[in-house]
Amino acid sequence: MLNVLLTVFGCLALVVAALSKGIQRAPLTAPLLALLTGVAVGPAGVDVVGLPTVVEGHTELHEVCRLLLAVSVMAVALRYRFRDVRARAKPVALLMVVAMAGMALVTTAVSAAALGVGLGAAALLGAALCPTDPVLASSVVTGEPAEKTVAARTRQLLSLESGGNDGLALPLVLAAIAIAGPLSGGEAVLESLWQVAGATLLGAVAGLLGGTVLRAAEKHRTMQPGPLLLYTLLLALLVLGLSGLLSVDGVLAVFVAGLVFNATSSINERTTENKIDEAINRFAVLPLFVVFGAMIPWREWGDLGWWRALLLVLGVLLLRRLPVVLALKRPLSLTWRDALFLGWFGPIGVSALFYLTMEAHRLGADPRVLAAGTLVITASTVAHGVTTTLGLKAYRTAARRTKASRSGAG
Repeated sequence: MLNVLLTVFGCLALVVAALSKGIQRAPLTAPLLALLTGVAVGPAGVDVVGLPTVVEGHTELHEVCRLLLAVSVMAVALRYRFRDVRARAKPVALLMVVAMAGMALVTTAVSAAALGVGLGAAALLGAALCPTDPVLASSVVTGEPAEKTVAARTRQLLSLESGGNDGLALPLVLAAIAIAGPLSGGEAVLESLWQVAGATLLGAVAGLLGGTVLRAAEKHRTMQPGPLLLYTLLLALLVLGLSGLLSVDGVLAVFVAGLVFNATSSINERTTENKIDEAINRFAVLPLFVVFGAMIPWREWGDLGWWRALLLVLGVLLLRRLPVVLALKRPLSLTWRDALFLGWFGPIGVSALFYLTMEAHRLGADPRVLAAGTLVITASTVAHGVTTTLGLKAYRTAARRTKASRSGAG
């Protein structure tokens, strides 16, 4: 099985590398292509990998998601100069606190209405599916088409929100676990405080040390020049490992470490290398989406009922984020064009899978919750993957019309 998976991963990476320009211009993203590949080699296709479903193999999948998210949020934290990150602090905080809570409530309500489940199961889905995924969002905010089309501020807001809310969704998940299981409300609050505060402190200390050491080593020439990717990857893995030992939020700790490292290191002086690192990070997502596609719980999807499944997917994709962002248009200082773009492109992906499998670990696997959650993740990967190119074209057209109307008025 491992040899087959390695062969599939390698072939897919070569295809993505060879056709990267074409993929950016087509209604197709690399994660979507990887997902379709996984379906093709899984039980719904030629069935050559022999993986268990998400319901049966959620523990192993959780660890893979944890590693990928660490790499992804580190890339987000290093994507922009720190002064740009600091300038977006207020709107990003609004998105991570108010918008994310609103998305969790809306998704909970949609799940309860569409599936007819109790508050506990609905809350588990609402909390797990609310964070914007940094892996899928990177397809919208990086690359030449996006950088030439979408306003820098809008790309930065979406990227930084997706990096930060992955970790900050944990208190919502713990609250949902308290509603659905034996965890008390007080225990959920205390665990949330410890995990978030501990992760923030750990990340800040690790990022400061990492940045200081790198700058000193380069200044005194005690370290050979090399790719920044290797150094930041090792830093992310160090913080992730320490987070596990201290039982704090590892994803949040890595994101904070990346931000502090960004502020204290020589990263801003190495922008060409940063772009290379970002390109390499894109390939890290391919194995997970292949594995996820091969682990789709088709039978449990069927047990949901097709009309309930359709209501859930449409309700979550259309109501979870877009109305919330539009309601915050003025506080976020967005134009209608940017509000619609930011409201639609809040994809659900690896972070949701991470929290779904965490809930399954804490409470035991609930086939209905895992089936509904993975169905929405798959639908979001397809919907946002297919509409990325179309969305960029629509944004470009709207920007031209706005510019033309202003020129005419002038």
